[in-house]
Amino acid sequence: MELQLDLPMTLRQPAIFLDRDGVINHDPGDYTKSVDEFTLLPTVLSTLKTWHKRGYALVLITNQGGLAKGLYTHEAVAEIHAQLAANCEKAGAPLTAIYYSPHHPDFGASLSRKPGSLMIERACAQFHLAPERSWMFGDKARDILCAVGAGVRKGVLIPVNADLEHWADLPAPLE
Repeated sequence: MELQLDLPMTLRQPAIFLDRDGVINHDPGDYTKSVDEFTLLPTVLSTLKTWHKRGYALVLITNQGGLAKGLYTHEAVAEIHAQLAANCEKAGAPLTAIYYSPHHPDFGASLSRKPGSLMIERACAQFHLAPERSWMFGDKARDILCAVGAGVRKGVLIPVNADLEHWADLPAPLE
């Protein structure tokens, strides 16, 4: 059993929770199945660096239903995420964590799959994050519903493959 500390809001770090496909990388309209198909959107790294400098933890929250469909493997997802994490680290925008759900509703139900909020809740518990001081960026309604379910301060629905730089000027985290 893990010991969960009930830290005051000011001791818990705010976060930016981010969907992956269509927010971080180009979404081709179907699944990103390999590292060769994974292309970061142009202003992602500079925007993540800005948010990191402002004190936000950066957490990836992504559904990867193609796993349940057998379209790609956990190893392919790990390779994509390792490359993403390395690029973020090199750019001065280290990711705090990456969470993904391998489930798809055609093959069964899961609380971890967005719009379920379990991935955000796990991140908040594991890293002492303050959802009420945090933001979620996603390109689908289920991303925003996930944020609402976890008590995230604000969910921002952005267009698929949008320029993330438009949201770089988030206010500093609330004290």
